[in-house]
Amino acid sequence: MNAGIDSFMEGLRSRTPGEAEFHQAVLEVVETVWDVYDANPRYKQAKILERMVEPERTIMFRVPWTNDRGEVEINRGYRVEFNSALGPYKGGLRFHRSVTLSILKFLGFEQTFKNSLTTLPMGGGKGGSDFSAKGRSDNEIMRFCQSFMTELFRHIGPNTDVPAGDIGVGGREIGYLFGQYKRIRNEFTGVLTGKGLGWGGSLIRPEATGYGAVYFVQHMLKEMGQEVQGKTFSVSGFGNVAWGAISKINELGGKVVTVSGPDGYIYDPNGITGKKVDYLLELRESNNDIVAPYAEEFGVQFFPDAKPWEVKVDIALPCATQNELDESDALKLINNGCILVAEVSNMGCTSEAVNCFINHKFAFAPGKAANAGGVAVSGLEMSQNSMRYNWTSEEVDKRLHLIMQDIHDTCTKHGKSGDYINYVKGANVGGFVKVADAMLAQGLV
Repeated sequence: MNAGIDSFMEGLRSRTPGEAEFHQAVLEVVETVWDVYDANPRYKQAKILERMVEPERTIMFRVPWTNDRGEVEINRGYRVEFNSALGPYKGGLRFHRSVTLSILKFLGFEQTFKNSLTTLPMGGGKGGSDFSAKGRSDNEIMRFCQSFMTELFRHIGPNTDVPAGDIGVGGREIGYLFGQYKRIRNEFTGVLTGKGLGWGGSLIRPEATGYGAVYFVQHMLKEMGQEVQGKTFSVSGFGNVAWGAISKINELGGKVVTVSGPDGYIYDPNGITGKKVDYLLELRESNNDIVAPYAEEFGVQFFPDAKPWEVKVDIALPCATQNELDESDALKLINNGCILVAEVSNMGCTSEAVNCFINHKFAFAPGKAANAGGVAVSGLEMSQNSMRYNWTSEEVDKRLHLIMQDIHDTCTKHGKSGDYINYVKGANVGGFVKVADAMLAQGLV
């Protein structure tokens, strides 16, 4: 590793001990943008990179609430407002027992570059809580959301910070959060995205991350002289992100043969279509995060405590959570003839897996490029809220498709060398330069 990068990362680790996920996200960016940074005296003089890895604001708070038995429970809430050089902070809220400050910092840091790539005026942020809805009643979830927003409301606003959903935060949770914000502030405004269609939401928002990822894969395949039709896909997870990806793959003539949960994965060689997709949604809506019931319902194989990357497919889409695909999984995919992997979850692959793909000159798309469709449509929802107007699903889908094409073009511009496109470098450099130039223009803030 470059001595300058070594020194930079050593300083970061000493200031932020124990934040492994954050360090991983920063290292991936720093390694790919260092040459650009090192060659620009203005960036170095203003210490742009050193400032980029420090959130502008980190908010932590307690969230007390009562369960259905009348007992007091306490969770921890966070909002990491990372960078506002391009616009209001924008990024999801994650409610999951695994949430820590390190995870939210990595997500907020990634979000800064992802939002930059969309070309929409959005900064980067992320938030959430270690609360889990699993096994909770609707009333308990509502009371938690109301308590969470009672603190968060003072830090957000349509021109300041606009949260959205993420893992554990779907339409129900956004509704409860928005209702409490409206109650406290006495105003109806576009402070959250992912809202219901009848009260400020955008069409195709729930599907947008998955749709956008498949559009990005389409452009990657086009570079290879291929198309989605006829390809087999392995998908992990089975939430909104996986649902959107599966729906669009089916529409374009591909076939998805796996989905997974923390209990393992199912293999359905006939493809996950029609009522099978609907059944997965029913499982998710029941707060059930296991997929074993699918195997029983449709008479297919279930592989307990295993990951779907061992299945022979053309394309793999990690859609569940961070670091779900490691180096051994990457080698299995390559050796089984897989031709493309795109992260649809944030940082879905370990650093070792990413390096393995790049060293093999394998077609690999990082999350900040491939999964930007979700925040892109969130940005389009903000625009619709500002205009007090709703676009049709066709209009939103067309804009999403153009945004994903722009992101692919940016990755190609900055990442192509000879016959190989390093999408990781392309996405990082493209996102970095835009944010860095805005930070320079706005002075030392």
